[in-house]
Amino acid sequence: MITIELAEQSDIRSISNMAHSIWPVTYGEILSQDQIDFMLEKSYTVEGLAESMVNGQFFYVLKEDGIGQGFIALRTLEDRVRIEKLYLMPNVQGKGFGKALIDFASEKTILKGKGILELNVNRNNPAYHFYLKQGFEVIETIDIPYYDYVLNDYVMQKEVKA
Repeated sequence: MITIELAEQSDIRSISNMAHSIWPVTYGEILSQDQIDFMLEKSYTVEGLAESMVNGQFFYVLKEDGIGQGFIALRTLEDRVRIEKLYLMPNVQGKGFGKALIDFASEKTILKGKGILELNVNRNNPAYHFYLKQGFEVIETIDIPYYDYVLNDYVMQKEVKA
């Protein structure tokens, strides 16, 4: 059975550990090892994740039989909800957990009274095709300077209705 639970401060270490397992597999063929290491150090340490929580990201942990298998971070903006992070452990990809997280985010978007769910995805990430299947559309192609790197992303949105 899967559950999706609001993360507490005590969950930060588990989220960090998941990210450090997921990122090398997800981005190993897309980004340089230096960039992967930098992004993990910048955003996925216990301190980096705690800072994201303080700055308005709400993290939720997806658990299968009580074991963390992925996470999602949501931020509510004026007219939409953004998925800031969505990651699954490699061994559970393809089991419907990603769809469960998207459905969960869609429900949160409706509960917040917003009609748009938005995310960024690296243009070379196979997850792009997953998001298309979930009803997202590309609204913009962007290159975001980020320290010594450039993030080559699609901005994708999905309309959600009650």
